[in-house]
Amino acid sequence: MPQALAEGRLGAALLPIERGDLTEARPLLAAAVGGGVSTGANASLFHGAPALEFVLSRAGQTDWRVRAATDRVVAARLASARRRRESGRLPALAEFDLIQGITGLTALLLSREEPPPLAMDALGYLTSLQRPVTADGEELPGWWSPGSPGHEEAPGGHANNGVAHGVAGILSALAISVRTGVRADGQEAAIDVFASWLETWGASWWITLPQLSAGVPPQPPPLRPSWCYGTIGIARALQLAGLAADNDSRRQAAEDAALAALGDPARLARVTDASLCHGWAGILTVTRAIAADSPAPERFAASMRLAGDRLAAGIAALPKPGFLEGRAGAQLALDGTDCAGWTRALLIR
Repeated sequence: MPQALAEGRLGAALLPIERGDLTEARPLLAAAVGGGVSTGANASLFHGAPALEFVLSRAGQTDWRVRAATDRVVAARLASARRRRESGRLPALAEFDLIQGITGLTALLLSREEPPPLAMDALGYLTSLQRPVTADGEELPGWWSPGSPGHEEAPGGHANNGVAHGVAGILSALAISVRTGVRADGQEAAIDVFASWLETWGASWWITLPQLSAGVPPQPPPLRPSWCYGTIGIARALQLAGLAADNDSRRQAAEDAALAALGDPARLARVTDASLCHGWAGILTVTRAIAADSPAPERFAASMRLAGDRLAAGIAALPKPGFLEGRAGAQLALDGTDCAGWTRALLIR
């Protein structure tokens, strides 16, 4: 737990690092690594050596032993994905998602001063998920997961749409890499495949096999417009896709979708805490990023004021101290700066 970016001391250290207070950050980092650092199957952007590399790099520090450990983790995860693909099995969410998988590791590699060759391999893997797969006679999206998205049953699996665990995270990583000048073969086509899927099916947090077979996007009830799942995170992914491809109509549609969600009382009523993951801190942080890349940022001013007010009112009630669901992450959003680049962990920019 201490070496977890989401709720451990590693994530909590991001707040003093962003504020330039390394004296406060050092004991948190020391406590995080006191029991060793994972390079095993659970290592990811949000846990173990890759998480440690991300936090150290936010403080402008490079530990080559940690980087080498991260590279071993990435190579092992890519090799495991190749074996899974060759076996004809569908990928689990933890293979490719932002929190546990290759999307998050790709985001980390892209944040280095010089992205290594492994970054191209990781981008090639994410790009390959654009290719449909066939399972039990059904043609399915390449990121179709055989498991359930949560505690409910999902016979036949599902396609996850969220930033944290689904295709919106993959899309954001690919779009960000294009904007920074790093791209793999077929990446632009993959961006269009993933964005077109979200434009059709992205009103739901995930799509089940019966819904896909019906061929008609479901009409879900009002859903909270959160970062992890929801319209605001997906809108940012689509805006990034539009910017990466100079597709102004896609960018405009994404911004309009974000504004519609931010102005919908029924959806905002479902936001129940101040956290980054699914609360007001995430909504504010993503909306800031959308506004910064919009030709009409003033359209988002009222929504940012509302989110900021709700965040300020709710931050003290957060029971956890950490980054993703706790007070440290919420305070980062409230402070409103990103000098250290902590938002890369959310694939916002």
